[in-house]
Amino acid sequence: MSPNQTVPFEEDEKDPSVWFLDHNYVESMREMFKKVNAREKLIGWYHSGPKLRASDLEINELFKRYTPNPLLVIIDVQPKEVGVPTDAYFAIEEIKDDGTTTTKTFVHTPSIIEAEEAEEIGVEHLLRDIRDVAVGTLSARITQQLQSLQGLHLRLRDIATYLQKVLNDELPVNHAILGNLQDIFNLLPNLTTPPASRPNGKNQIENSELARSMSVKTNDQLMTIYLSSLVRAITAFHDLIDNKNKNRQQAEEKEANKDDGEKKEGGKEKDEKKAGANGTVTTDKKEVEDGEKGKGKKKS
Repeated sequence: MSPNQTVPFEEDEKDPSVWFLDHNYVESMREMFKKVNAREKLIGWYHSGPKLRASDLEINELFKRYTPNPLLVIIDVQPKEVGVPTDAYFAIEEIKDDGTTTTKTFVHTPSIIEAEEAEEIGVEHLLRDIRDVAVGTLSARITQQLQSLQGLHLRLRDIATYLQKVLNDELPVNHAILGNLQDIFNLLPNLTTPPASRPNGKNQIENSELARSMSVKTNDQLMTIYLSSLVRAITAFHDLIDNKNKNRQQAEEKEANKDDGEKKEGGKEKDEKKAGANGTVTTDKKEVEDGEKGKGKKKS
């Protein structure tokens, strides 16, 4: 879902079957969205729940004007448990075994919340600036760690429930899920690492199997970080040396060009001086010759 729009809605607090939804507003907003992007389609509606209501089926029938199978999303604005605060439903016709008329009911469908990369970066930067002044740094860190552990506990419980159902043949084996679980288990420390022992044969208390396994895993990760830092530093030094060499070459080329320019200008000045001196001498000779000719004429 990319855009969403709030719709005017009213409901009688005493009688939930009495409600009003402005479908004219829905149609007008739908036409406006079409003008902006014709590829977007209305796929369903949502409300703040937190549970299903008696009028949801009737409202869902109203939205069938715009889409054949509308999706209902219930958003819990005040979540009490860690996890996705949304539940998605589709309306289906339930066929009864006793042969009576079919009735419509909602069936739950799994849902996830994702965002584009630009949106995720924006939300992360926004959340960094939001801080509760009344709460200290230590208490905030402990609260975050507690929430993380609660979320991890819920995920591990879901994994255990799924594996138990697969073991009891209640669910088919999904190799893709099992492959992901194997990748997760491969990231855990190797608990079969033999413990270190003292020269006298007694095991150290600090180097139990779990402690040694965690230390080996941590050392492997730190070794990777250390090698990455070395490679990054060597690459940075290499770029620095290349940059200095380029700057030195450019400076030498500028000095060479400057010397060549000065030499050329000095040669031009010498040529001009020579040319000026030759012109003066020639002019003097002509004046002398003209003077001598004039004297000769006068004598004759």
